[in-house]
Amino acid sequence: MTLITTFKEKRQAKQMKYERSVLKDLSINMLKETVQNYFGSFRFTAGLLMNKGIEEACYDIALESFLLGANLSKFSSYGEPVEEVRLRCKREEDHLIDTLYNFFLYWGEGEESVASESLYYQCVQYVHIWWLEGYNKGERRHKLRLH
Repeated sequence: MTLITTFKEKRQAKQMKYERSVLKDLSINMLKETVQNYFGSFRFTAGLLMNKGIEEACYDIALESFLLGANLSKFSSYGEPVEEVRLRCKREEDHLIDTLYNFFLYWGEGEESVASESLYYQCVQYVHIWWLEGYNKGERRHKLRLH
């Protein structure tokens, strides 16, 4: 008796394998350092980062953004510029930004009114830098034919 697998299962298994291989390039220290650089010196979030849940949420958003950039880096081998590739995932990237921003607002307990716009732009930069890092790592893997 043979086992029948669907195309969806095969694609999901292939994507999981690729994501595991891409995530080997990341380190926990790199994630911690980036969170401290972006949100540690910010007055509103400096006190919030003492909470491990918030720090882990920043890690989750960074990993999702990194994987989003790595998955879309395949379009660079087709000759698409980075700006066009980034437009392909605009909705997903906006969702990640909004998720991180709303998470900070929720745990900030109303103290964010003065700094909410600058906090939003910090979140935009944070997500973008991790997307770009994932894009560059994925592009390098495609050039080395490690995909």
